[in-house]
Amino acid sequence: MKSLLKTLVETYAPSGFEEAVRKIVEAEVKPYADEVRVDALGNLIVRKKPTTKTPNSKRIMLAAHMDEIGVVVSHIDRHGFARFANVGGAFSKYTLGARVRFMNGASGIVAYDRFENMDAPIPLNKMYIDLGASSYDDCPVKVGDFGAFERSYMELGNRLVAKSMDDRAGVAVLIETLKAIKSTPNDLYFVFTVQEEVGVRGAGPAAYGVDPEIGIAVDVTGTGDTPASVKMAMELGKGPCVKFRDLGSLSDPRLTEWMIQTAEKAKIPYQREVLLFGGTDARAIQISRAGVIAGTLSIPCRYVHSASEMVDYNDLQNSVKLLSALLNKTVAF
Repeated sequence: MKSLLKTLVETYAPSGFEEAVRKIVEAEVKPYADEVRVDALGNLIVRKKPTTKTPNSKRIMLAAHMDEIGVVVSHIDRHGFARFANVGGAFSKYTLGARVRFMNGASGIVAYDRFENMDAPIPLNKMYIDLGASSYDDCPVKVGDFGAFERSYMELGNRLVAKSMDDRAGVAVLIETLKAIKSTPNDLYFVFTVQEEVGVRGAGPAAYGVDPEIGIAVDVTGTGDTPASVKMAMELGKGPCVKFRDLGSLSDPRLTEWMIQTAEKAKIPYQREVLLFGGTDARAIQISRAGVIAGTLSIPCRYVHSASEMVDYNDLQNSVKLLSALLNKTVAF
């Protein structure tokens, strides 16, 4: 899984430009899928049909988003410096000094050159991108060009660090789960969604098309295990998190109980999650059509929406184990 994850996180795919990641995922899943299709928005929908039918067989949709946060050029001045807007939750505290790779291959650095108060927060609209240009005419980007943050993958023991762990970690977990499932009584749809970072836009139409009975988003979640963190229960290395609440959804208690019982029976470590900020594809799935039983399995992640997001490899492996244990059997409710 590490090799796959490295390939995924080092690919550039800001919201709306997920094609490069989709091609990687499609090549990985095709040998294990019964059906593979791409919808109008660009969601990759991968079906594994049930191998045995039971009265409790369910149509289950699992979702992990392919896009990452980024920037889009909004203005270029006569010296070739580019102003930009955020695409998704690009926080100013992480953005200053970052390197950006644009979809046309151009690279630049995010800068700000007035430091009257070195400790004052700097808003994104005061920053600019220096692409090495000396004039408007030789600037290698145009207004409307999209880019993502540039940072290579690295390993710190069991801790894996890269840009776009949100949510390429979830994408890798879904791919490995699909590979691990040899037989299932359920009709499974592994959906690799688009445009989650700009308002959970891909998962809703995908869920409308799949019409699942149960939906599970697989995404990262913030942690409370660093020195100045918000007080939250989630920690790296303690297992995947069963979400109860975030700002976008309340998980269905039938689903959370099934996830917890399955983890405990299989002796898979897990954590209970209440997230104080953010949301996942579960929100859009839950309110699709006439409503869906939905929740989220989360991967603990430090420094979310920075270019150095950190996950623990054991949490990824245990996420695959828990999802496999859930999907291999009939639903318990």
